[in-house]
Amino acid sequence: MKIHIIKSEDILSIIPLLTKLNSKTPQATLKERVLEMSKYTNYECVGLYIDNQLAGICGLWYSTRHYIGKTVEPDHVIIDESLRGKKIGNQFFNWIDNHVKNKGCEAIELNTYSGNTKSHKFYYNQGYDIYGFHFLKVLRDDKKFY
Repeated sequence: MKIHIIKSEDILSIIPLLTKLNSKTPQATLKERVLEMSKYTNYECVGLYIDNQLAGICGLWYSTRHYIGKTVEPDHVIIDESLRGKKIGNQFFNWIDNHVKNKGCEAIELNTYSGNTKSHKFYYNQGYDIYGFHFLKVLRDDKKFY
């Protein structure tokens, strides 16, 4: 197993895994968004590789918050279904914890869908607590989430 930051020129390699997580977004829109995200200096994407195949991803968004300091928000976290339950997620998040600490982060904040109870258990086991709710207001005319 290898874990490292995915280079911006290779960012589209995350699309197959990202599509499993986000099946409602049209492929062209997803690619456009991922390319745009990769241009931001406060974003990076971590890849988990098994036998040189991308098997897990986690986007990281960095910011500074008045109430906690320098933070990171893991986003679009997914590990291939065939690898779940094998403690690979623990190793992945241990790597992420060390990586973001080395970048000066003081806290990690994340969102997970309310119906994704397996992720809730995972994050509790990783030492996360619930501190609030995430609200979303879609401003597009169609009001759809994609």
